[in-house]
Amino acid sequence: MSEGVEWALHSCINLAWSGPDRAVSAARLAAWHDLPAAYLNKQLQALARAGIVSSTPGPKGGFRLARPLDRISLMDVVAAVEGPDQAFRCAEIRQQGPGGGPAASFTADCAIAHAMSRAELAWRRELAAQTLDAIRQQAEIQAPQAPQRLRAWLEAAR
Repeated sequence: MSEGVEWALHSCINLAWSGPDRAVSAARLAAWHDLPAAYLNKQLQALARAGIVSSTPGPKGGFRLARPLDRISLMDVVAAVEGPDQAFRCAEIRQQGPGGGPAASFTADCAIAHAMSRAELAWRRELAAQTLDAIRQQAEIQAPQAPQRLRAWLEAAR
């Protein structure tokens, strides 16, 4: 999984903390965690295409959450940034080389591909079951001052 997923998840939480009436630029979101703005902007655009955030152009534009955090799952963000493809792709190497060929029987699915598919399904179900609101709540328990610090920092930039 790319670091873009982590960046996108943090950006969603930061947008929630910034408030529903404030659009935050990609550059400003990136500066909060000292990230490259151009790369973070790509992640935010992917979130916008998925309907997770909305963007407003112009000098006072930026990004806002498009829906509440309790309606955004970890899987929503992962799929937006990484795409819908499965992490494991079986290339059927069992059919190649001396172990493959016409004498071998390959009528059943590859046991490795089957096991990896089951594991990925469990992983995706777990990500889909966790909302960003639950993550926000945990973050606020761990760092209760974080939302106010972010809002004050954004205000100072105005």
